[in-house]
Amino acid sequence: MSEARVGLVIEDDQDIRELVRTVLTQAGFEVTVSSSGHEGVLAAKTLNPDVITLDLGLPDIDGFEVSRQIREFSDAYIVMLTARADELDTLIGLESGADDYLTKPFRPRELRARIAAMMRRPRSLPDPAESPGAEQPVDAETGTGDGTYSHNGLDLSYASRSVSVDGEELNLTRTEFELLYALLEAGRTVRTKSDLVRRLRDEDYDVGSYISEADERSVEVHMGNLRKKLGDSPQRPRWLQTVRGVGYRLAPVER
Repeated sequence: MSEARVGLVIEDDQDIRELVRTVLTQAGFEVTVSSSGHEGVLAAKTLNPDVITLDLGLPDIDGFEVSRQIREFSDAYIVMLTARADELDTLIGLESGADDYLTKPFRPRELRARIAAMMRRPRSLPDPAESPGAEQPVDAETGTGDGTYSHNGLDLSYASRSVSVDGEELNLTRTEFELLYALLEAGRTVRTKSDLVRRLRDEDYDVGSYISEADERSVEVHMGNLRKKLGDSPQRPRWLQTVRGVGYRLAPVER
């Protein structure tokens, strides 16, 4: 049998905590719950969870800081749960390392669907012929077809899920890694924000699922975080080129 997946619920409201525990348990996770930020960070270090649901309004330290601390040692998928509908809070949550967010009250079915989409993202090297929307690399300096790329001093290996720039390894979240891989895979072909949302959901590019403005905005935030970690300039991009009003593509090869 395969090793059980581990879920961690960091939530101070008992009713919501038990609701999320039930959702994750029904989805096949072994679930641990924490009622405070400090307790949640310690649990994340001990358990090495696959997915974490994180309340924004915790009694000791807020969810933003909890997410930042967890990101120092974990690449678990983080879904932030917040009672605040303010877009600024959502953006801060994503910038602190969260992969997705839901506003309370939320539907248990939606939470389960979001988590299922995250867990469909492969941890190991996929078969390019089976990957949704996958194309043989043509524009990166080196794209071997097996998930290994080298472009303008950036090296990525999907098999080891590693990224380095000029020989220095970077610590990316899974979402940031997937977005960078999608752009390297596409070369100079533009990936729209909707394309990238579907990529993160592990959906085919031509399916007709609904993509909201908030979904596209979350991609913008993740791309902004990725740029900061790469040390890339939006004005003179070395790797990530914005196509205004459309999406993103790989910057040209430096000569």
